[in-house]
Amino acid sequence: MTMAEGASSNWPVMSIAAANAALAGPGSPVELEDAVIRGVPMKVYKNAPPTIPFILEAAAAQFADRTYIVYENERVTFRALHLASRTLAKALVSDFGIVKGDRVAVIMRNYPEWPLGFYAALSAGAITTPMNSWWTAEELEYGLSFVGVKAAIVDAQIYERIRGMLERLPDLKHILIARESVEEIADPRVASLNDIVGHPNSWADLPDVGPSGVELGPDDDATIMYTSGTTGKPKGALATHRAVISNMFNSTTCQARMYLRKGEPIPAPDPEAMRGTLLAVPFFHATGSFAILIPSALRGDKIVSMYKWDAGQALPIIEAEKITSVGGVPAIAWQLLEHPDRDKYDLSSIQVISYGGAPSAPELVSTIKKRFPEAAPGNGWGMTETCATATLNIGEDYVNRPSSAGAPPGAVEIKICDPEGRDVPQGVVGELWCKSPSNCRLYWNRPDATAETFRNGWVVTGDLARIDEEGFLYLVDRAKDMLIRGGENIYCIEVENALYDHPAVMDAAVVGIQHKILGEEVGAIVQLKPGKSASEAELRAHVAGQLAAFKVPVEIQFLNEPLPRNANGKIVKSELRQRFKARA
Repeated sequence: MTMAEGASSNWPVMSIAAANAALAGPGSPVELEDAVIRGVPMKVYKNAPPTIPFILEAAAAQFADRTYIVYENERVTFRALHLASRTLAKALVSDFGIVKGDRVAVIMRNYPEWPLGFYAALSAGAITTPMNSWWTAEELEYGLSFVGVKAAIVDAQIYERIRGMLERLPDLKHILIARESVEEIADPRVASLNDIVGHPNSWADLPDVGPSGVELGPDDDATIMYTSGTTGKPKGALATHRAVISNMFNSTTCQARMYLRKGEPIPAPDPEAMRGTLLAVPFFHATGSFAILIPSALRGDKIVSMYKWDAGQALPIIEAEKITSVGGVPAIAWQLLEHPDRDKYDLSSIQVISYGGAPSAPELVSTIKKRFPEAAPGNGWGMTETCATATLNIGEDYVNRPSSAGAPPGAVEIKICDPEGRDVPQGVVGELWCKSPSNCRLYWNRPDATAETFRNGWVVTGDLARIDEEGFLYLVDRAKDMLIRGGENIYCIEVENALYDHPAVMDAAVVGIQHKILGEEVGAIVQLKPGKSASEAELRAHVAGQLAAFKVPVEIQFLNEPLPRNANGKIVKSELRQRFKARA
């Protein structure tokens, strides 16, 4: 391997295996121990906090008056969010009848009320169920009904989207609307979140009503995150408190390993250090909630959110708030790096630019090092089913292996298998399997999909990959027919079904169009029925009427002949992808 420019001549001073072993040993903050989780032996983090609400409670004690959440002119401290969370949790239990295991949805933009609802529902013993705030009314109806959501915490936009379907949602007993009055809504199920906790800037004045009284443990169910499924309908991936928390210990281990590989001491945690993340992805993503929201509470870090991501508006925020970490998906990094106003602002506070969730060009890491020499670039691999981070490539490892998603920490096992589930030789491409305490445990009410994906502690990912001689992971393609646009999962069959629903469409296929910023965009190829006609604009409008905007094809091509198929009748999408030119 050629040493990348800027790396130390004696790097690495320690192998991945040796570094993982050193970090897993006694006395380490990320020490590992053997455990049996639901009958499966695995390594777990000995010092991991027991539950997610415990992390917020500890942060409120250690970082009481430090700012946790910033949104425009609203600033919420750790203590304030903890007080509001306890108040809402008590109300969920005593006033709204939430019992342990009930599903409580959180659906809204990145307002301070999002983490409030997330933590409060967990504290009440509920299974918090975040949903995509970009979903259409039909998609939201499916998400609410499939897992039997009992209470939903939403903003006014989401309420307007779902109010016409409430009669078809008998399990949904309560709707709490954030940031709006509900005086004119004549529905006994609807209540104002503000009436319970007040405005975010006043949460610090709330009395401490104490804990909800619900007992929680590491292996209690915590969250249901929706992810794409084999039928095109989202599946609900059920995760425990241990799984969600283990994801951030995976990241911490990889970050500490970076220093060992350089021969440098691992910096001791500095409780006085002021760090801040510019949140450029939604909280409803595993990245936003599992990899940013909760770890920030563990470290006492500030999170600054925006109504809508805009790189030009982000630049002055980075300067004013002294943001130390940015990223989320490659698109965010590219937009900041290439914005024409970048040099007008002081961005010297940035220490980390990390991303995952979408394909990234290898030149992204070199561009980061060129424009932010002191920042540590990072890229990783994970999925909803692994509660976000499973591997992380950071610092010199990433500079030297820019096309790799990193090597796993000691608690994570990865292997490459053939279609029959047998291990393949090192370096050979096959399907990626992952075993970790951060894995979800099943798909809600989908025993068929659960049996296919979750096997004796392993997640069968559907990603095609290879592993090199030192354990670094390289993603090659996706076995599952899904594309990722700027971090958003788009299941191709879902868009194809929407196209097939048009009366003029006879055949349709959806493929990813390479995009420098977004990773991929949606492209479609259709064959119309004889004697029928439809324009590209008409078909795009038809899809937009059924699916969220980010799923609508940006380009639709027409074929007069049948779409290419193999001997089994499956469309040969590799041929179709070549019809589209990559976009800038």
